[in-house]
Amino acid sequence: QVQLVESGGGLVQAGGSLRLSCAATGSTNNINDMGWFRQAPGMQRELVASTSRGGSAFYADSVKGRFTISRDNDKKSVYLQMNSLKPDDTAVYYCHINRRFDIRDYWGQGTQVTVSS
Repeated sequence: QVQLVESGGGLVQAGGSLRLSCAATGSTNNINDMGWFRQAPGMQRELVASTSRGGSAFYADSVKGRFTISRDNDKKSVYLQMNSLKPDDTAVYYCHINRRFDIRDYWGQGTQVTVSS
């Protein structure tokens, strides 16, 4: 089993920045993709950004140029630097990982990000 612990959410004004962190503990061998999803009220959960084991990154169009994902494989951690935040970025953000040879998805508990206009 893998446990994911997130931190870094909060309330920020539009144009501000936040940095989310997620640390994996437990059976952290063979971690493959690490990423961030978000879910706004009444909306489906959506992929924000992800990074592969090899380091390649994917970003949703809505956050390209504003958000940067990074990972530290030694620390089993993934980060999301969010700049130029907009009210539309308001959501609960969830850390997500998967592992090689494991069909399960692992999720964090979620951290609230609120951007005021």
